[in-house]
Amino acid sequence: MDAHIQVKNLNVYYGKQQALKDVNIEIPKNQITVIMGPSGCGKTTLLKSFNRFLELTDGTRVEGQVLVDGEDIYGSDIDVTEVRKRVGLLAQRPYPLPMSIYENVAYGLHIHQMKKSKKEYKDAVRHYLEAAGLWEEVKGRLNTPATGLSIGQQQRLCLARGLAIEPEIILGDEPTSALDPISSQHIEKKLLELKGDYTTVIVTHTLRQAKRLADHVIFMYLGEVVESGPAHEVFTNPKEERTRAYLEGLF
Repeated sequence: MDAHIQVKNLNVYYGKQQALKDVNIEIPKNQITVIMGPSGCGKTTLLKSFNRFLELTDGTRVEGQVLVDGEDIYGSDIDVTEVRKRVGLLAQRPYPLPMSIYENVAYGLHIHQMKKSKKEYKDAVRHYLEAAGLWEEVKGRLNTPATGLSIGQQQRLCLARGLAIEPEIILGDEPTSALDPISSQHIEKKLLELKGDYTTVIVTHTLRQAKRLADHVIFMYLGEVVESGPAHEVFTNPKEERTRAYLEGLF
């Protein structure tokens, strides 16, 4: 397995409460890894350790290493902005910026000065809206407020905005939980299409979604990684009793 992210002896504390306990895992490159487990088991905490979003919460302490392409993103000389550019996050609820559809996608391109001419910006906005499966629906109203889109369209817009800054890794924190079934299908289909170009890590609380998307699975319980491995192995022949109980719907 070609690991894109390696987690070594990771412990995370919120104040005095320990949220992650001695996590050691590898996330394979250009595959979809699904982190699953019951509510409150540390899934989102683990996900947000991959782009240093944890430190946006006061009183958080992180011990251990998270290596992306072999480099510890918690190293003292690391540029956090650069980490968050390489590792994009698709949140549970879409948060379009209070500006036009076009500007939402162009925003990150402007901040990182990634394009030179107006035409380059235009082409890039179209490219990423197409990548997120939204272009055909919005091409006639690019200058209208993004808040006018349906919630499913807003989530695809957030995906386009995230892709525009050219990350290597896409994180999804229950990215379809606020969406209707058709919008969820749209997002799932896109994530499957994009995995050839990106390493994707998704938190989900629905087993059906995990089975549809996962190449690799991490099962968590009470802040610990109970089991991880190729999806077909974990789903058909789990090694751990707790994994088996979870897959059978016992908790």
